Amino acid sequence: MKKLSLLLLISFLAAAPLSLFANEDLVTLSTQEVVAAAAEGLSSGDTAWMLTATVLVLFMTLPGLALFYGGLVRSQNVLSVLMHCFAIACLASLLWFVGLYSIAFSEGNSFFGGLQNLGLSAVTVDSMSGTIPETVFIMFQMTFAIITPALIVGAFVERMKFSAVLLFTALWLVLVYAPVTHMVWCEGGYLYGVLDLAGGIVVHATAGISALLLAKFLGSRDGFPEKLHVPHNPGMVMIGASMLWVGWFGFNAGSQLAAGESAGMTMLVTHISAAVASLTWMTIEWLKTGKPGLVGIVTGMVAGLATITPASGNVGPLGALCLGFLAGFVCYFMCGIVKKSLRVDDTLDVFAVHGVGGIMGTLLVAVLGTATFGGLGLGTAASGLENTTVQQLMIQLKAVGFVVAWSAIFTVVIIYICKLITGLRASPEAETAGLDQTEHGERAYHFE
Repeated sequence: MKKLSLLLLISFLAAAPLSLFANEDLVTLSTQEVVAAAAEGLSSGDTAWMLTATVLVLFMTLPGLALFYGGLVRSQNVLSVLMHCFAIACLASLLWFVGLYSIAFSEGNSFFGGLQNLGLSAVTVDSMSGTIPETVFIMFQMTFAIITPALIVGAFVERMKFSAVLLFTALWLVLVYAPVTHMVWCEGGYLYGVLDLAGGIVVHATAGISALLLAKFLGSRDGFPEKLHVPHNPGMVMIGASMLWVGWFGFNAGSQLAAGESAGMTMLVTHISAAVASLTWMTIEWLKTGKPGLVGIVTGMVAGLATITPASGNVGPLGALCLGFLAGFVCYFMCGIVKKSLRVDDTLDVFAVHGVGGIMGTLLVAVLGTATFGGLGLGTAASGLENTTVQQLMIQLKAVGFVVAWSAIFTVVIIYICKLITGLRASPEAETAGLDQTEHGERAYHFE
């Protein structure tokens, strides 16, 4: 009954030019001249920036997110969390090469890309994506496919089988992440045109909703919610969070796909939102508990970054300040609502921070992206005129509702598949001993 109620709640929330190569004189050109002609639109500045941004986004998962999550769990489970993040990075990379990139970014129908680029068979050294090599674009987008399922790890730490983690990740990337990416970011996709620069919908909404459902179906840890385990290493949490902050500049500003004015503004508003959300979260916690905590201030930072992500291409500094404040305030109280009211053991608050933050930023860009708040403008209607706030809000609501429903439905399907094939949850004995030893045969700390 509780699972059915949660599903009903989720459903409610869901309310280079080719003509160049056609020139017959081209057959007389040397190989070097053909490559130069194909790369005529190449920008070395854009390429250098996108190479850097790609490294920054991968740095967010390895080691940023791994350390952030690893420090938040008990000492007997820290290696399992690091293992989850590292293995997911490897698995997502392989699947991206095999077919996910083709599903996400090839021409197809409104929901799925075609399979004509399986194994990157259509990609060559001189293939271009705008002003950068397509190989760089592939790598950049691959890092997004790595970190998105890795975010979900925070919902099931300390109690999910490693074999189930791998199977769930593989199926989730195929059935949720790649299709949503195609619908939102690929021209011709069902939701193409919604304002989502770097993944408020594609990354945070999908991961947040899926994390909430997976945590519910998986079940709570022993003693939840009365007995909450404290982070074993807050210092590790802060180090990982700091890496996330730095890497997020590649995540958001890199999504402009060029080294220009837009990337500069995106970087600025990203930083402002993170700083304001951190201070907001810290202040609320200080007032409620009498102590400003390190874990709290860095969690607020993550909430601010998740919230600014979809809006970072449209809002100005004032809008970033507003989003940062709302992220710190709303996400703080949502953590309590999920755990105490919904009684879902979303262990590291993936839904409350990433899901709620990403959805909130996706919707509020329709307001804060306007000139009234110093924004850079909204989307353009078929008439060629800029959308009004109401028009843009309807577009954003439709996209959020559809993706929430899509993610919820397929996540439940994947959960039942995993239950049949691998089982989901580790045994009570394994949970008591810790997954480091029982799943991986290792210990993080040796004091002998």
